[in-house]
Amino acid sequence: MTDSNIDSNGKRSELDFLSEVKSFSFETIKIVIISLIVIIGIRSFVMQPFFVSGQSMEPNFHDGDYLIVDELSYKFGDPSRGDIIIFHYPNDVRLFYIKRIIGLPGEKIEITNNIITIFNSENPEGMKLDEDLYIPSDKIILRDYVKELKNDEYYVLGDNRVASADSRVWGVLKKNFIVGRAWIRAWPFDSISVFEKIEY
Repeated sequence: MTDSNIDSNGKRSELDFLSEVKSFSFETIKIVIISLIVIIGIRSFVMQPFFVSGQSMEPNFHDGDYLIVDELSYKFGDPSRGDIIIFHYPNDVRLFYIKRIIGLPGEKIEITNNIITIFNSENPEGMKLDEDLYIPSDKIILRDYVKELKNDEYYVLGDNRVASADSRVWGVLKKNFIVGRAWIRAWPFDSISVFEKIEY
């Protein structure tokens, strides 16, 4: 009894071979399309890469650092004090900035003698912000300042206070400009790290 897919010499027919090539090509294309959809979906709604540019976040972030940005968390919750965020620069949304959240919506921010004090419903007398975890003790904030935030406004500062254009310069940041929070430093390899939430 002869298998219809094998010719008289015991070889597979050319028709069957072409059929298998077509089937393989279709499966490959399908996998590529599905992979692209998943990757684009993740890049658009979950996480995306970001390169640090400049010195405004030194000594914690350096020019050329490659970060993975978590875009998902803020879809389900609000940014927290101490979060490192990536956002569209309000005066030119084509640009992306990286800064640290210092003041939250509804709070009053007071900077006096290089000390930041936060006034809110939990701390009507003021809470002095201890930033020793991420800024050297010789930090400089430049000038005294007072700002009251509205319900959708955040006060953001660079860690390198002498070389950062931040809320002291261009004003408060509205929530709709925020892209996400710095989650992982993926480059350079000797500095790979996951960023934990700051507890003040």
